[in-house]
Amino acid sequence: MSEHRYGDAAPTYPHHYLLPIIERLVRDVPAGATVVDLGCGNGALLRHFGRRGWSRFGVESSASGLAQARAADPGARYDEGDVSGDLTTHPAWGRADLVLSTEVIEHLFAPRAFARNCAGLLRPTGRLVLSTPYHGYLKNLALAVTGKLDDHFTALWDHGHIKFWSRRTLGALLAEAGLEVSAVHGAGRAPWLWKSMVIAAGRRAP
Repeated sequence: MSEHRYGDAAPTYPHHYLLPIIERLVRDVPAGATVVDLGCGNGALLRHFGRRGWSRFGVESSASGLAQARAADPGARYDEGDVSGDLTTHPAWGRADLVLSTEVIEHLFAPRAFARNCAGLLRPTGRLVLSTPYHGYLKNLALAVTGKLDDHFTALWDHGHIKFWSRRTLGALLAEAGLEVSAVHGAGRAPWLWKSMVIAAGRRAP
């Protein structure tokens, strides 16, 4: 099976509009925290937080992404793995103070398994910060009226998007995994036409 290839370790396009929101959502995560990036790509996001004093772990299936991440960021641990696979032996399982995942869940055939991994990695007081392209009525209507649906849904993109999430469907998925959404932020463009949404969630109290 082919992989999404990374030619360098530079931040990808979404970082410039996602990072300001992610920074606000993680600013209280202290030095010494255990942080896992699921679908870390070339490691650019974890590397951005390299000065925070966090114990940083990345999980990625792309061999080229892992090679770039390991070369550019030797202070973090990067493991090859399927974010929807069995991660119960991961050293941060049940210990993560923060799980990050940006622009990943829309590429997954098994998002429920991914959500369970997010919940399983978190300690009881841990936090998930996740982003995915935003879909809502007004945005979809605007795309239809302007004839941009084909461009937006990118059917001809190898390794492209296969799931299209709304606030409601993503909230329902996380709830199934025992996670409760605490914040939702739009990122990029005007309100309700956002490029992406960034969701913060934690483990639901028993």
